[in-house]
Amino acid sequence: MIALEQVRKVAHLARLELSTAEEEMFTTQLNGILDYFKQLNELDVTNIEPTFRAIDASNITRQDVLETHSDREAILESAPDRDGEFFKVPQIIATD
Repeated sequence: MIALEQVRKVAHLARLELSTAEEEMFTTQLNGILDYFKQLNELDVTNIEPTFRAIDASNITRQDVLETHSDREAILESAPDRDGEFFKVPQIIATD
């Protein structure tokens, strides 16, 4: 069981300013979470394989394959701004 003092200590370490109502709310919520884990610990999972997710999923992204493009000018024309053969981008580092 999590005590109110533990919530206050964690809030202090995280540099959070919690109201009294928030401290009580988080204490109740955290104790609810711990109670749920106690229920999960009662389950017999000896014959169940560990898994990362509850449903089967596969990687649906494409393979990262290097491709060469012979039409450099077509690529440069799609840029919002360019300087000759280069993309022109906004300056993000000050030069003082």
